Amino acid sequence: MAIRLKKPEEIERMRQAGRLVHRALDRLGQMVRPGVTASEMNAEAERICLAAGGTCLFQGVPSRYGGGPFPGATCISFNEQVVHGIPTDRKVRPGDIVSVDFGVRLDGWCGDAADTFIVGPVPPDVRRLVDVTRNALAMVLGMVRPGVLWSDVARAVQGYVEGEGFSVVREFVGHGIGRRMWEDPKVPNFVSPELEASDIVLAEGMVLAVEPMVNMGTSAVELAADRWTVVTKDRQPSAHYEHTIAVTAGGADVLTDGR
Repeated sequence: MAIRLKKPEEIERMRQAGRLVHRALDRLGQMVRPGVTASEMNAEAERICLAAGGTCLFQGVPSRYGGGPFPGATCISFNEQVVHGIPTDRKVRPGDIVSVDFGVRLDGWCGDAADTFIVGPVPPDVRRLVDVTRNALAMVLGMVRPGVLWSDVARAVQGYVEGEGFSVVREFVGHGIGRRMWEDPKVPNFVSPELEASDIVLAEGMVLAVEPMVNMGTSAVELAADRWTVVTKDRQPSAHYEHTIAVTAGGADVLTDGR
């Protein structure tokens, strides 16, 4: 692993990218309503990014699974879609939960975040799924500080999610971020033999994109026919939250909360 610590001035430049991500996600949260299409939301996020002089991180990323370059500026995932949903003309419907993941590069530095939006009335267990996923991210923010082992953070998140009767996705994890979207280290939301063998000690200057993905049913996922969209194997709903955070002497400094 080659973890690159960021200087305070570099973190501030990443905060500028984070503010742009937050602005776009906030706008999409206002747009999410029945009848709006994922492609319309995608176009608005792209417009906001380009107007600020940024570039959309996800657009054109090569597929690891033969699906061709990613065609959207955003990943927009509905209900049983976990992550990497391609924005299409699929309309938002009452009762949907919509996870939106968006990343930008601004002046050479990256920001990445995700929100899950509830559209109208949903069953209580679906609302609880979204709340638990949001709470899992908040738990991470409360634990992050120099000297903490990531396995302790991951164990707490996994224990909380599973204690609520849900499951943590294993195939996709958080990551370092900086000048590139994906940097070391990988930061899972569960404990594995791999993590225990090569644990991560959090240090001041680390910048991480932390993103719990939580399924209502089994943790198992599979790839949809488009070779991009990841769906739950049992087709039960999934939720996704993400922030880009810097590890500071005082704890977690969230770079994508709009401050």
